[in-house]
Amino acid sequence: MKPLPSLAELAAQFSAAVMHLQPPAVLVEEAQDRVLLLVNHVLMQEPAATTRLKRQQNRTLQISWRQLQLSCRITPAGLLERTALQNSPDLSLHISQESPWAIVQGLAQGDKPTMQVQGDVMLAADINWLVDHVRWDIEEDLSRVLGDAMAHQFVAMAQRVFTALKGYLPATASASVHPS
Repeated sequence: MKPLPSLAELAAQFSAAVMHLQPPAVLVEEAQDRVLLLVNHVLMQEPAATTRLKRQQNRTLQISWRQLQLSCRITPAGLLERTALQNSPDLSLHISQESPWAIVQGLAQGDKPTMQVQGDVMLAADINWLVDHVRWDIEEDLSRVLGDAMAHQFVAMAQRVFTALKGYLPATASASVHPS
């Protein structure tokens, strides 16, 4: 009888199967719009972020990972909008880490994914500043919907789950890299 696969083995198999799937373009565009709505919501909560981006208005950036690409333009309000690029972007960020599992593991440990960066140095510096300094205050947003006490409990529970996953991910990843 063959033993049941571990969670890490299942995740690796799932990742390999999903790697070759191409989602429909309309689904990708809708997901990108939703991500940009969230990013803009977070940016609007930090005036220094929108001030930095206002200086870069009408500049374009392209973020890519595998076959997925997101092209956006910085608006005069210091926010981001999805756009179709007519020329090459002012800044190109390509996430070179192929494994989604490794990206999640790195993010859980507070690391940035490995990237290839090409283009305007000042725009790259401003984007890097945003990544390093802007954080989503999810508890504040949840408190508007759930109330302060429920939002606090929800975030505390999520932090406990995240901490447990953080402790589990490195062990799982090393087990999947070095099978016994």
